[in-house]
Amino acid sequence: MSTKQRNKEPKPDWLRIRLTTDGNYAEIKDMMRSKTLHTVCEEARCPNIYECWANRTATFMILGDICTRACRFCAVKTGLPTELDLQEPERVAEAAVQMGLRHCVVTSVARDDLADGGASIFAATVRAIRERLPLCSIEVLIPDFQGNWDALQVVMDARPDILNHNIETVERLSDKVRAKAKYDRSLELLRRAKGMAPSIPTKSSMMLGVGEEREEILRSMDDLRAVDVNILTLGQYLQPSPAHLAVERYVHPDEFKSLKEEGIARGFSHVESGPMVRSSYHAHEQVQSAAKAQPANG
Repeated sequence: MSTKQRNKEPKPDWLRIRLTTDGNYAEIKDMMRSKTLHTVCEEARCPNIYECWANRTATFMILGDICTRACRFCAVKTGLPTELDLQEPERVAEAAVQMGLRHCVVTSVARDDLADGGASIFAATVRAIRERLPLCSIEVLIPDFQGNWDALQVVMDARPDILNHNIETVERLSDKVRAKAKYDRSLELLRRAKGMAPSIPTKSSMMLGVGEEREEILRSMDDLRAVDVNILTLGQYLQPSPAHLAVERYVHPDEFKSLKEEGIARGFSHVESGPMVRSSYHAHEQVQSAAKAQPANG
């Protein structure tokens, strides 16, 4: 079957999205605009935006909305960024307070134009949120900083509650799917993060349906456990536009369930696995299960 033919197939029933544009959704959208903030929910066209915003949860995207990389799966704009707003951490913290968050996720575009890849802004954002919302857990979903481990140390020194970095796909497809990022470098980042702060849970994510085989998924699970990653999320890749990577197949919910069982058997403290799962989906539910599996110091 050709790519053109495959893309014309209707999505299966289990990928239907329930639209919920109630008062919470509108309020959060207005607040993000008023504070000149970006969310990955919007920029990456996340299918869960209606559910999450209706439940007053969101993933803040710092360091602007223009990415220096052009990954074939991602809908975020690419180009040469011009934005570096040193007041952004405070505005994110203000929004987190206004939303009454108990768990806050902070991610960013890749900023390869910055010497530290934006690590100092990540750290400042963690500190700003913690100062205003001391009981709110904080998760950071970071890029690879081009292997700048000093930049990673800056983030870890800010003591986020969860350090998230996505490998995105299996090793064989990594160069095809991702731009500039390397499979081995992502594993090394996760290994070093745990070495810098053993008590901070680490997390990673893979999207399925881009041509991977089951045995490759299991091998990637083993690779992640070998560097002591605690939390794994698995979801269905959905093509954001005809210019992006084509969907090779729609993975059935039963297969996601089976893969969750495989992940738990391998020692992940939490596995979120399903067609609509994204890296930050139900993130607040993963904090306690991961924390229980961590050592008391580090």
